[in-house]
Amino acid sequence: MSDIVSDFNAYRSKMNESILADNNKIIKRIFNLDTNAFTEGVLDKKTKELLGLVASTVLRCDDCIKYHLESSHKEGLNKDEVVEALGIATLVGGTIVIPHLRRAYEYWDALEAER
Repeated sequence: MSDIVSDFNAYRSKMNESILADNNKIIKRIFNLDTNAFTEGVLDKKTKELLGLVASTVLRCDDCIKYHLESSHKEGLNKDEVVEALGIATLVGGTIVIPHLRRAYEYWDALEAER
């Protein structure tokens, strides 16, 4: 597994365990809501992941972008689909999201290299 991908996943898992170990009811409910929001519904999981990716890019959250890129990759989305969504995010977010776009491309390439 690529260092950029494995490092992100290891850190995310470690810190999520630490956060959830505090047993804060509000935080646990937010985590649960987030998980359930991205399950199959009227919108399929692929569409929801692309929506999450666009929102995360516009909000300039690199961790969120990585999470949604990886989830999109696992759902079978291809680079063209992801890049089209990132194009919309860049249009909506403006040039300030370009550094996040660069990191998104880097992370997607690392995911693809794992295949």
